[in-house]
Amino acid sequence: RYQVLGQGVLLLSGVVQTIPSLALLCFLIPVFGIGMAPSLIALFLYGLLPIVQNTHVGLISIDPKLIEVSKVLGLRGIRRLNRIELPLASRSILGGIKTSAIINVGTTTLAALIGAGGYGVPIVTGLALNDIPTVLEGAIPAAVMALFVHVLFEGLGRWLIPKGLR
Repeated sequence: RYQVLGQGVLLLSGVVQTIPSLALLCFLIPVFGIGMAPSLIALFLYGLLPIVQNTHVGLISIDPKLIEVSKVLGLRGIRRLNRIELPLASRSILGGIKTSAIINVGTTTLAALIGAGGYGVPIVTGLALNDIPTVLEGAIPAAVMALFVHVLFEGLGRWLIPKGLR
């Protein structure tokens, strides 16, 4: 509804996405310290672009005739958004959330560099020691977790997306 605001949000989330992961973590350390907090904030910021972009695409790609019909039926504002627009855009929105979640599984391993732990610890240790089996101790579970997240979102799609829109 607000094109300028929408483009501003897309631009801002795109700019955040262009900051290298390690640099963003380093920017957050002076403000939030070392450990879990800057890692979670960085993951949240990196997760925004796919969600915002897919939500935008899903909402603007709704057939204008359907929006007009909803207006004729008396649906306005939040009711139209909840009953017509979000269900129609749900596939695209869920796709953005799924993409964001899978990317974040891989990006999370960088959090080990600032003391947040996780699967990144054996990866970083293995890289420092030039020990491939140690690297794989972190990389394989992270890859399996990404596959699990993918399967989870496929199931959620079957449950959340209205049957006629699948």
